[in-house]
Amino acid sequence: MGEDYVIEVLSTEWIINSILSLLYISIVLFIGFKLNNEKRLLFAKFISYSLIIFLLLYNFFHFYFGTWFVEKRLPLQLCYISQLICSIILFVPKKQHLFDILFYCGFLGGIQALITPLIDDYTDVKFFYFDYYYVHSTIVLFPLYLFFVLKMKLTKYSWLKTFLFLNLLVVVIMPINFLLDSNYMYLSKPPNVNHPLATGIWPYYILKWEIFVLLLLYITYLIFNSRIFKN
Repeated sequence: MGEDYVIEVLSTEWIINSILSLLYISIVLFIGFKLNNEKRLLFAKFISYSLIIFLLLYNFFHFYFGTWFVEKRLPLQLCYISQLICSIILFVPKKQHLFDILFYCGFLGGIQALITPLIDDYTDVKFFYFDYYYVHSTIVLFPLYLFFVLKMKLTKYSWLKTFLFLNLLVVVIMPINFLLDSNYMYLSKPPNVNHPLATGIWPYYILKWEIFVLLLLYITYLIFNSRIFKN
């Protein structure tokens, strides 16, 4: 396995990458607002296609460089799941349930990943570096694009639905981690990043996450369902 690459918060590299990510998100949203309705949807589909391409390349390069392992590359990380939803949501008939989950998991999960960047099995392959920032910036961008540009809205109990969905994932992934000796969704041990919520011993740090995530989901719902963002 390659070594994990951690970018220290507030380092020069972190600041530059954060600014570039914010610029990318802002520019794409700006372009979306300037397009007509038909082209807005087409542009969103282009973004979905790009995520599919990056997903295929990500797995190809890990196979090629010998860093594809079943205990690390299954689509069981939250950002990976968000990437998959971004890739398919515009091509399925019933979008609302997926949007509710994507909005919180992609937007909040992507922000968390950009704040505390950790590129596992980096091996100095520049694609993985670019992939990390492109994918995580895009899973932040995409639900915002759906919300602001394509005018999709959150349902009343979307925050609770997402919380229950996340706990269902915990129930499913925990035994998988046990069987594979893996750490999907960091349910076996905290990630190797400097973050106050990513500390402690198992399972107490997970209980701390439960409380924090529930509050964060509800606050996010209140903000985006406030009069400020209503048409």
